[in-house]
Amino acid sequence: MADEAAARPNRRKVREGVVVSDAQDKTAVVAVTERVRHPRYAKTVQRTKRMHAHDETNDAHKGDRVRIAETRPTSKMKRWRVVEVLERAK
Repeated sequence: MADEAAARPNRRKVREGVVVSDAQDKTAVVAVTERVRHPRYAKTVQRTKRMHAHDETNDAHKGDRVRIAETRPTSKMKRWRVVEVLERAK
C-alpha cells in the first residue's frame, strides 16, 4: 500500500467552486469554472461544470465557495464530496 501512495501521491482531483443549489438532502450542486485557452484563437474561455457533491452535514449553502474532492460514486450523480467551506455567502 505504501508503494501505491508513493507512486501516485495525488490520486484524487480537488476543485473549488460556488454552491448553486442546496435543496437536496446531503447534496450540494457546485458550479466549477475553469479558464482554458482556445486552441485556435488563443483567447481565454471560461467553462463551467455543475458537479453534485456529497455534503454529509448539510453545511454548504447557496452562494458559498467550497472545495470539493473526487471520491467513489455515492449515487447516480454524486462523484464528489465537500471537503471544506472556504467562504460563506454574504
